[in-house]
Amino acid sequence: QVQLVESGGGLVQAGGSLRLSCVSSAITFSAYTMAWYRQAPGKERELVASIPNDGTTTYANSVKGRFAISRDNAKNTVYLQMNNLRPEDTAVYYCNARHRLFRTKTYWGQGTQVTVSS
Repeated sequence: QVQLVESGGGLVQAGGSLRLSCVSSAITFSAYTMAWYRQAPGKERELVASIPNDGTTTYANSVKGRFAISRDNAKNTVYLQMNNLRPEDTAVYYCNARHRLFRTKTYWGQGTQVTVSS
C-alpha cells in the first residue's frame, strides 16, 4: 500500500523557517516526480514546488527565492525548506507523487498544517 507521510509543520512567526519532510513507501521513488501543494482555507489547492528525478525544480512565483525543494532517493524522501515565511503561507501542505510516465499513478499524503503568525 502506497503511503506518503508528511511531517515538520507547525506554528511559526513571520520571517521564520520550517522544513517539511515527506517519506514515501511502496513506490519506486526514482520513477516519480515529487511535489508539494498547499491549500489555504477557502482557496483551491495550488502547486508550491516540484522536483522530478533529474533534480530540476519548479516553484510557484509566490515562493521563489524563499522555498527550496529537494529529494533524497536513498531515503525515499522529499523536503521543502521554507524560509522567510509570511502569514499568507498559512495552509495545509500536501506531498504528491506522480509517476513520470503513467500520470494516473498519483498519490497524496494526508497533509501537514503550517501556520505563520504576523
